[in-house]
Amino acid sequence: MSSVYFALAAVAEIAGCFAFWAWLRLGKSPLWLAPGMLSLALFAYLLTRVDSDAAGRAYATYGGVYILASVLWMWAIEQRVPDRWDVIGVGVCLAGAGIILLGPRTA
Repeated sequence: MSSVYFALAAVAEIAGCFAFWAWLRLGKSPLWLAPGMLSLALFAYLLTRVDSDAAGRAYATYGGVYILASVLWMWAIEQRVPDRWDVIGVGVCLAGAGIILLGPRTA
């Protein structure tokens, strides 16, 4: 279930941040801020639903998911095709997130 929360949190965070980007960088209406703030609040809530014994570990693992979602957003929404460095970077980050999430723990 954590992977679902991570994915939903990533979409909520990117959408919320993009609303601010649209307002400040693309000249959109300040009305974009209201759904942006709601989306960021939803992001924070969703991240608390992840099954983890430490908030920092959940946040660190989420970082890899966020990077993947950001590149997918760039591709799907901004119509910018990821280059090989984007793909390599995502792979490295997901490997790191997997190590953090799945690494053996001592009591």
